[in-house]
Amino acid sequence: MPSPARPPLGRIVHVRDPRGVPDLPVERGRRPEDYEFQIITVPPRTSVGQVRAHLTEEAEYGRWELARTRRYLGGGKKVWMRRRIIRVRSTLGDPSGL
Repeated sequence: MPSPARPPLGRIVHVRDPRGVPDLPVERGRRPEDYEFQIITVPPRTSVGQVRAHLTEEAEYGRWELARTRRYLGGGKKVWMRRRIIRVRSTLGDPSGL
């Protein structure tokens, strides 16, 4: 019997252009434009196992890494995940020089 689909963990915001978003966790020597971010808001009273399973799945299959976790007084959590944007440069030379 297939396992039932899990309900969404919380609100998920995907940030591709981080220039307008303050307070993003960026490594020293890098710019926010080098990363894309996923901000997951976890509601209070969500089990730790469920959160761990979801974050592990995102990291393993989506190639996200955990950047920051913040806990709030009411029990809610906010998790920032990031992954580097790999920009490919052409090695073929100048195409206008034909």
